[in-house]
Amino acid sequence: MLSPNGQKLEKLDPFHRPLLSKQKTSAEIISEARNALRSVRTQRPFTPREDQRKLFGPASSRTPENRPPSSFSLHASSFELADSRPISGARLSPLELVGKTLPSPWGSEKSGQKLVRNHEARKPRAPESPSTEEDACPCLPKPPLDPVKIRRISGGQSRFYRAASQGSLLPGRSAADPSKTTEESKETEGDSTAKVHGTYLTASNAIGHLKSHPLQRTYDQGFRETKEVSKEPPSHLRSGGSEAAHMRHRGADLTPGQDSERAGRDQGKRRARASSCPSSSDLSRLETRAASRASLQEQETEIEVDEVFWKTQIEPLLHGLEKEDIEAVCAACTQLHHTLEEGRMLGRKFKGRSVLLKALYKLVDAGSDSLNLKLAKLILALKVSRKNLLNVCKLVFKISRSKENDVLLLNDNILESLLEVLRGEDLQSNTEAFLYCMGALKFISGSPAFLPEMISKGAVEILTKLIKQMSEDTKKYGACLPNAGNLLVQTTATLRNLADSPLTRSRLLKVGAFPQLCTVMEQYMDDKDVCTNIARIFSKLTSYHDCCAALASYSRCYALFLSLLNKYQKKQDLVIRIVFILGNLTAKNNQAREVFSREQGSIETLLTLFQNFYQLDQHPPRLGLSGASLAAEAEDVLVKLTRVLANIAIHPRIGPVLAANPRVVGLLLTTLESKSLGDCEELVINTTAAINNLSFYQVKSSILQHKKLYVAELLLKLLVSNNMDGILEAVRVFGNLSQDHDVCNFLMQKNVHKFMIALLEAKHQDICFAACGVLLNLTVEKDKRAVLKEGGGIKKLVDCLREFGPGDWQLACLVCKTLWNFSENITSASSCFGDEDADRLLVLLSSFLDEELALDGSFDQDLKSYHRLHWETEFKPVAQQLLKRIQSHHTSLEPLPTPSF
Repeated sequence: MLSPNGQKLEKLDPFHRPLLSKQKTSAEIISEARNALRSVRTQRPFTPREDQRKLFGPASSRTPENRPPSSFSLHASSFELADSRPISGARLSPLELVGKTLPSPWGSEKSGQKLVRNHEARKPRAPESPSTEEDACPCLPKPPLDPVKIRRISGGQSRFYRAASQGSLLPGRSAADPSKTTEESKETEGDSTAKVHGTYLTASNAIGHLKSHPLQRTYDQGFRETKEVSKEPPSHLRSGGSEAAHMRHRGADLTPGQDSERAGRDQGKRRARASSCPSSSDLSRLETRAASRASLQEQETEIEVDEVFWKTQIEPLLHGLEKEDIEAVCAACTQLHHTLEEGRMLGRKFKGRSVLLKALYKLVDAGSDSLNLKLAKLILALKVSRKNLLNVCKLVFKISRSKENDVLLLNDNILESLLEVLRGEDLQSNTEAFLYCMGALKFISGSPAFLPEMISKGAVEILTKLIKQMSEDTKKYGACLPNAGNLLVQTTATLRNLADSPLTRSRLLKVGAFPQLCTVMEQYMDDKDVCTNIARIFSKLTSYHDCCAALASYSRCYALFLSLLNKYQKKQDLVIRIVFILGNLTAKNNQAREVFSREQGSIETLLTLFQNFYQLDQHPPRLGLSGASLAAEAEDVLVKLTRVLANIAIHPRIGPVLAANPRVVGLLLTTLESKSLGDCEELVINTTAAINNLSFYQVKSSILQHKKLYVAELLLKLLVSNNMDGILEAVRVFGNLSQDHDVCNFLMQKNVHKFMIALLEAKHQDICFAACGVLLNLTVEKDKRAVLKEGGGIKKLVDCLREFGPGDWQLACLVCKTLWNFSENITSASSCFGDEDADRLLVLLSSFLDEELALDGSFDQDLKSYHRLHWETEFKPVAQQLLKRIQSHHTSLEPLPTPSF
């Protein structure tokens, strides 16, 4: 662009504009679409939902014989009753089976098993002399109990525990009357009995006693009668209390003779050591012994009192489970669950658990999904383990395989139970149960109705923690645990479904899940199913800026992705997703472009893939529809590959290297030769965008510079298409190539300049911007400036300035530059621009150079700064020179009209 004195003004050609090194603001993103170097967008690879719900879909790399079954039969006989036994907190010596009837569940003769308690086995060993002597010493104070636990203990029971915490008492349950010693538990035959404060009740009068003496739930899920607790201190602390009474209170099983004999034998020793203190080891031994005795006492009391609750509350509901009406059984099952929950009897410590579970297992054979779902929820609440946990997880999995059951799953809130399995059970001992539990969650997560609830209940955090645990186990043991890969497939597939929610993205960012997923991908690189699922997660998440930045910052991911591309070169479903991820990472991040290009063999890997899939696209196997499908899939991979090449070419160091690579340019030009917009629109547009970025670099080694006329010839077919995106990309390439004299002559010969003038009427800023850039380059040469008068070029340029100027100072700058070049030899403004257009130019330029008018827009601060920057640095210098030129050659005496915007 020449000045009046023949000197060129600073050329601010957008096709040669250097990249800004400062961080982009939100406003600057607006202009990215017109930059000479542009990142390319593409659609995420499409994955159709599987019609059938299975652990492993039809695309799985696992053979049927190497994966767990998705279909199986499940009956009541599949469950084991051995797991139904209650788990005690204290481990007692085993009882010998001799020949007495075993109560079921608490003293009934219905069971045919025989049991006799071996009193010798229960009898505590007599303490040795040193320990006996130290018993007389006061115990060291214990730390006070947790306040929450103290609040759970009512009245006298809480006072009892507070006293015990100071070393005055041993912990125990029977605190209703501390003045009395604990009585031995009574074994009965015939009618079952229940003991409440020493009174034995038969089943017939237990209900009446319960009504007149209400029971209160205690801290350990037992019951006790609500009664005023005596404030009298325990007998063993009163001055007249005997040692024998003290020993009986602690649960020592001694005869009266043994009691007196021991008391007499140890009395002297106790007096001699009354002032000495026990050692820490002896004290610990005493506390352990006391805790064991207290635990036994608590268990016996709980058994006796829970029987009343069982008879009055549970048994009627169990009878309801025997009905033939499924709906009635479902209602009884629901009520049973609520009753156990209200009575705090869920879990492993419920003493009637074996009887209850046996009744529940029998109902599985009814074959009703609605009933089985309620059974599964209750069985899981009873904390079964081992084979039973596996079977109940299989039961839920079987129900969840049918989409019609999604409503049942949602209404019965089975989700919480499944998540509790993953949260509370041991992974290594229940890997197969976790597998089917996670399979059910995978099916559930495929329904959008479940996503909010799953995320709110912490599913994202639970799955991430589970993945981390499997990764750490793999590091610890040096190999993948059995079924770990199968479980990871289900876990990552579930997380993939959850990734559709914005809440999932924020939670994954919060827990730092991206490096962990990369680590698992690296550990299970031989497992294509695991790698594909994680790649699907990344392909979803990296479509968003914050997730893309998080993954891009993990520098090891680039080497990992390249390794996977080299390992699975012929696996289209995995390759296309990894290439898509790389395209996302390199779209906006210049550092990601550089780190990726520095990885050894990165460019060669992309080119090898490009060549292989191009050959598959050109010569698909002759398999009918399968061959056509493979060709379409190969084309999709090529689309993603050209996008990566176009994006990394933006880097100022990598771009010239790619432009000088014959293999890169050759593959792009070959694609452009063989494909048309009508058949492969996205591939042709991405290829043209890659060529545009490479043609930006005016270096001698550039292959495109040597083939610029051939490239211009190829682009002509895009200009005559009806695809505006294709036309825009072709015009952008012409903007770079038209800096060459030979290309300008070629465009004039092919009447491309007329087409560029016609594009000024497109009313599309980006198209007008690109077309104006080509016209600017043409008007640099004096013999080509007259082309602007063809087709009303001057009028269309002034229209663009008027319409787009106030909101697009870059486009306004290009218009002024083009008109400046055109008017270099001006003698009269009217003869040069025409009377009407000369007047319009004077009005527009005068108004646009008024800072208050030009920058008076309703923009936020970023946009105002952005507009001011381009107005001051680009538009204002050129517009001032052009205005002066027109004013100095303007002869009209009429006042200029007032502009309207």
